[in-house]
Amino acid sequence: MTHNTPLSPRPLHELAHGRRRLMTAAQLRAHGVSAAETGEQCRPGGPWRQLLPNVVLLHPGPPTGDERLHAVLLYAARERTSGAVPGVTAAVPVQPGGEHPPVPAYAEAMITGLAALALHGFPAAPPLPSLEVVDVLVPRLRRLRTTGCARIVRTAALPVAEEIAGVPVAPVARALADAVAELTDAEAVRRLLTEAVRGGHCEPAAVVRELNRARLLSRPHVVDAVDSLVAEGRALAEQRLYRMVREHGLPEPVWNVDLRMPGGPHLGGVDAFWPEQAVALELDTRTHRQREDDDPVWAEHVRKREHLERLGITVVHLTPRKLRDSLEHQATVVRTALMAAGDREPAAYVVVLPQ
Repeated sequence: MTHNTPLSPRPLHELAHGRRRLMTAAQLRAHGVSAAETGEQCRPGGPWRQLLPNVVLLHPGPPTGDERLHAVLLYAARERTSGAVPGVTAAVPVQPGGEHPPVPAYAEAMITGLAALALHGFPAAPPLPSLEVVDVLVPRLRRLRTTGCARIVRTAALPVAEEIAGVPVAPVARALADAVAELTDAEAVRRLLTEAVRGGHCEPAAVVRELNRARLLSRPHVVDAVDSLVAEGRALAEQRLYRMVREHGLPEPVWNVDLRMPGGPHLGGVDAFWPEQAVALELDTRTHRQREDDDPVWAEHVRKREHLERLGITVVHLTPRKLRDSLEHQATVVRTALMAAGDREPAAYVVVLPQ
């Protein structure tokens, strides 16, 4: 069957016995149910109910959490010009090579906000059944309105959705930004941001980037939560750094020290330093806003690095994401820098002081 082949009409009582008892008006028409018949079934006290515009629940009781999610997606998804309807994967001709091209179940729509965080497994997010509305992310130019249990969130460019239990879900950082935009409880915001980092869902820089893009960093309770988030991310990165040195047999450095010229200026602090090899290591935990070329903190960071390298000190930069995703490779990077010390000119003598 191709997407141009009409579905055979089915008795109304059979439509309500599917796994998910939910259809759009277009799907019902494809099954031979006229608009008048749909209206009759959805009358007060009838066997069906209209849950959202053009979305019909094929039973009279309240929707389940799963039905609410898919109802919102059915409402927000763009119907394809090919004649297929949202939520139905159409059969398509086999392409050269014998593979079917992927057909998204819901075009240009994905769950975001608190509902998405619940699907991502956030303990700090409310359970799905308790949410009065479900946020759905759509392109900015879509002509949709917030109604019923569907709250429309618009974006200039849709991110790549992650599929969880058959539901397209916004990535964690984007879902967090959309959730925080609706929250005024500072403690709830802090719990969600902390869970994102502590649970290994994403790095602080990704969260801050999305919050900045959504223009939420002007809100005092969000800024306070971001400060806690960055501190949490740095603590986790430091734990991974200690583990890297221990588990991969690297020489023990001196940790968290300041470097100074003898009787001279302060050169700056580093996270780890190997004095015999003149190798310094810095964790790059800057947020998105601190990576701009005109940022004074970043400019000072560049000056420090260049000064140390002129003195013959090798500076290795590691990010929390690299430590999380490729610890063994980062250990190799540090080991290579240490081994190369014997092939370099001796570095200038520096004084090492605890921070």
